[in-house]
Amino acid sequence: MKLKVRSSKKPKNGPNVKEPSSGTKKSQDDSAMQLLGVTITAVNITKDLVPISLAKGILGTVANILIIAQSVIKNQSDFQAIVDKCETIREILERATKDATDDDLRGYLGHALSQLNKSVNRINSEVASKKEQGFWQRLLSVTSDRDRIAGWEKDLDRVIPLFSAEMLVGLTIGMNTRTLELKGNVNRNVERYRPPVPPPRPSMFYGREDLVAELTNLVVNDGHIALIGLGGMGKSSLAKAVINEPPAMEKFADRRFFVTYDGLDPSTITFETFTTRFAGALGIELAGADPMRQISTFLRSASALVVLDNAETFEEASGSSALGEIPPAIADIANIPGVILILTSRSRRNAPNVRWITKDIPPLDLSSAQAMFFQIYHHASHSDAGEDIRDLLKALEFHPLSINLLTNAAQQNSWSPATLLKRWKDRHSKVLDAGKGKLQSLSDTMQLSLSSPSMQDLGEDGRRVLAIIAFLPQGLNDTLASDLLPSLPQVDIICDVLCRQSLVYRQDRLIKMLAPIRHYVRDSLQAPDSTCLREICAFYYRIVDCCSEEHDRYADIITSDHLNIEHVIAFNLAHVSDVIEETYDICWQFLWCLQRHLPRPTILAPVIFKIIENSSMREPKARCLQYLGALYTTLTQLTEGMKAFKTAEALYLTVDDHENAARCVVQCADICRCQGRFIQSQEVLEAFQHTDSWKSLSETLKAHVLYFSDKARIYTLTTFVDELFVKSAEDRDWGLPSKIWHWRAKFYHGGDIVQANTQLEDLLPQCPSTGDLFARRDVLEGLAQIAFCEGRLSDAMDILHKLVEMFEGQYSDGVLWYTVQKAIVASKQGNHDLARELIHKASEPFQFFALRNARAFLHRSYGSALIELAAGEYDKAASQFTATIEGCNLQGNLHVKAFSIRGVGEIAFVHGDFVLAAQHFAEARSLCTEMGVPPCNLYSCLPFHALSNRFEGWGLFLEGHSSLTNVM
Repeated sequence: MKLKVRSSKKPKNGPNVKEPSSGTKKSQDDSAMQLLGVTITAVNITKDLVPISLAKGILGTVANILIIAQSVIKNQSDFQAIVDKCETIREILERATKDATDDDLRGYLGHALSQLNKSVNRINSEVASKKEQGFWQRLLSVTSDRDRIAGWEKDLDRVIPLFSAEMLVGLTIGMNTRTLELKGNVNRNVERYRPPVPPPRPSMFYGREDLVAELTNLVVNDGHIALIGLGGMGKSSLAKAVINEPPAMEKFADRRFFVTYDGLDPSTITFETFTTRFAGALGIELAGADPMRQISTFLRSASALVVLDNAETFEEASGSSALGEIPPAIADIANIPGVILILTSRSRRNAPNVRWITKDIPPLDLSSAQAMFFQIYHHASHSDAGEDIRDLLKALEFHPLSINLLTNAAQQNSWSPATLLKRWKDRHSKVLDAGKGKLQSLSDTMQLSLSSPSMQDLGEDGRRVLAIIAFLPQGLNDTLASDLLPSLPQVDIICDVLCRQSLVYRQDRLIKMLAPIRHYVRDSLQAPDSTCLREICAFYYRIVDCCSEEHDRYADIITSDHLNIEHVIAFNLAHVSDVIEETYDICWQFLWCLQRHLPRPTILAPVIFKIIENSSMREPKARCLQYLGALYTTLTQLTEGMKAFKTAEALYLTVDDHENAARCVVQCADICRCQGRFIQSQEVLEAFQHTDSWKSLSETLKAHVLYFSDKARIYTLTTFVDELFVKSAEDRDWGLPSKIWHWRAKFYHGGDIVQANTQLEDLLPQCPSTGDLFARRDVLEGLAQIAFCEGRLSDAMDILHKLVEMFEGQYSDGVLWYTVQKAIVASKQGNHDLARELIHKASEPFQFFALRNARAFLHRSYGSALIELAAGEYDKAASQFTATIEGCNLQGNLHVKAFSIRGVGEIAFVHGDFVLAAQHFAEARSLCTEMGVPPCNLYSCLPFHALSNRFEGWGLFLEGHSSLTNVM
């Protein structure tokens, strides 16, 4: 049965159209009411005829909308357009469901009807709600009726094209092919449609939960996403995970499509290839000359989530037609309401005119990488192989494909963890070529990137830059690239292309490369170009040569590129013989730069020790060892420092360089002094004064030796105080520091404190306020100690603050040292909270340095113990003292260990455990004997380290008090 309802279109009133007269208006309303009644009847008749239950329900809802309208509307003629839309829906459903069965609802018709059902139900709900509120009765009787009715008309306008578009693509049902005619008289031969099944969530997908959740939230909120990253980063897996998340499945249902462009050659791809792949993933066959119109028409039918996987294939298309047509086509698709795109690509040449939300895909985290590894590898448990495997995964920089390939190779070959580590160490990227194809071979996935048209356009220069970035452990400094490589004037453009291809990435002003890629480039591409290496070497050597104590541009480059400079020096020492003398000179200068601006361990140590000691190399090697020892000393790696200095001393003596040999001897002696081995320090320097070298020294260098000899004797007091620093005070260079320490020594050992304070104040103006600040430091420190001992705590705090300000930005260990002393003064003032805050602040800005400096750790830890002890927090104090003792054991520091053991003894004494207290005090006294320090003078030279006078256990023990001696 075919029902037709004839209707007239509602005129659209422009600004100059006159309102109808009251008589004409009444006539139009009467006509509208008659048509409305006829439409309701037709809808109800069709409802009884259609074979699909869902369609019956939709028509019932439409009839209800019209019935409500009929009962409440006053301006019926204004409602004419809505009546027309409902009639159109009736016609569509009558035609679309002819000869259909409920089985057909599993196809696309079911989806189309479902979308239409949601829309008319929403409108019906709103209409019914307004009726209950009396909204229509009130609103539709005023002159603004038309605006509200136009809103309902727009709602229905969104429904009808949605459903009609699906019919136009050929999504009708019949057992046989038939013709569907809709608005516009479009005739199409169509076949039954079955939606393709999207790929499942990958079984080997670990971690990235937060990223998946973020991406899912973006797509369900209509965001177009571009997932960018190196091959093997898991971009495709991530996209598959997102489309299988419940929110995405709920919103897009079976309208989730995965279009892959894998395996295509970018140099031959055409627009036809692009659209054919696209249509195939949608499950439709293209016919005619306008494929994008057919794809767009299909996508307009309902919301859809479309993944364009391996998009670099068409983004890198070298064919002019493809390059010109594909990006606009993607932009057109992205502009279809309800269509959301996820694009995965190695390239950043994503289609313009699309509001992409670009996400750079990071490597896995450690936990996820381990989970992935042990899911595949079963020849050892997580606990048995944990540490070694963690190191291996870090070496791979958690690159998912590399982990997968290496783990499968280990599993298939039954390698033990030790064997696996050896294979990686010996072969690196070669282990990652387990098969053919980008998913089975790192080499193949790299070749895909290297063979892209963008890379081919760069020619050999592209590979030259890749090789240099792989050679430099930090990567290439982005801001210095043209300075480092002047023979490559296009280096900045080349780096941009490499970044767009995801072969490298930018981070902290450096152009970097993931470790597996770096190994592949080193193993499989040409070696770094010799011209480029010479240019890099010349630039870095010039920077090192110009670097001084000032924190200037040269120091900044040393700090930013320190690993690269170190690597270039090590490479040249080992492999480049024609620049060997220059490299030795740069080597020791670089070690000095590290000590001054960025104290850290260095890979140059073994290289320096391996230098062949022929006649011409002894002096350069000795100098490098001397500065290496100084760096070790700054880092409080005292054993290593001692070894370097002693080796350097021996080499200097072979070339009769007695002055530098003397400097090495002084350094060794001072290491002993810093450890509290004062007797040993004295013996080393006194023995040197009886060697033949002593006779060859200048007076200034002799004064240097004597000065450091007295720096040890000040603790042991093996001579009269008045004799300390007297001989060295006669030297022009060492006179000022010797005078300063002479008066400090007198203060430490009972001299006139007022006189000592006056003498130090008089020496202060003689001390430089710029450049070498150590004389000024020594005076101010002495004045702060005197003020502290005299109880002038505010003065002591002020002086210490000056010291902190003096060293800020220059010597991080100096800032930490005096900030801790400020905390001790604050504690003495009773402000324990401020003291704790200062201790916490002491290391915050200097973590890089403090973590590598045991001396700084011991100073801060002991200072914390003193503060907690003064606050009466004995458990916390005991914990800090214990940590300090453990640190002293590692560093061989006898002095601070004695302080700390005395501290835990005082805590035991306070708690009434006299046996334990006596044991600790006895151990502290034994350490004093080993150091050569009289026990009663344990704190004489370090007043800030002394415990409060209210802790009497140590004094009673030394006096032989019965409560502590009878228990021993």
